[in-house]
Amino acid sequence: LHPVLMLIGLIIIGGEAIMSYKGLNLRKEVKKVIHLVLHAIALILGIIGIYAAFKYHNESAIVNLYSLHSWLGIAVISLYGIQWLYGFVIFFYPGGSTGLRSESLPWHVLFGLFVYILAVANAAIGFLEKLTFLENSGLAKYGSEALLVNFTAVITILYGAFVIFSVASQGPAEDDYSYSAI
Repeated sequence: LHPVLMLIGLIIIGGEAIMSYKGLNLRKEVKKVIHLVLHAIALILGIIGIYAAFKYHNESAIVNLYSLHSWLGIAVISLYGIQWLYGFVIFFYPGGSTGLRSESLPWHVLFGLFVYILAVANAAIGFLEKLTFLENSGLAKYGSEALLVNFTAVITILYGAFVIFSVASQGPAEDDYSYSAI
């Protein structure tokens, strides 16, 4: 359950949330709501995914937070939550001053892309960790399960790259560059 929730939440829905703000040709207020809601869904799925990992470890007598993947995972979900909360307070409700929003926007975008790239990288580490566990338990190195894990990891990385490239490209022109609260 952990890999599925993290992949769907932070990588797929999180990527869609990032692309939706720049890519949709809608009013800014509508794009803000879509961006906010998609990120909230991604964050909730991520929190449930981390809970599932801790639950599985505790039930299987596996120690928690022993690997780079788990450490980065806690960092990613924490930074994702901080980013969402900051965006909510500054850009949505109650909304910061126009000057604060203007100064915060480039940092919000940069930090958000950093957290997303970190999530994709951590997913790749997680796939490698899972494959190592499967191989240590007798999985054939070129078996169908190993190929599925590797294929999923490659697709995840390619999707992450697509998200980054799509937001780095020129988006539709906005008619209103003001940062007004909804």
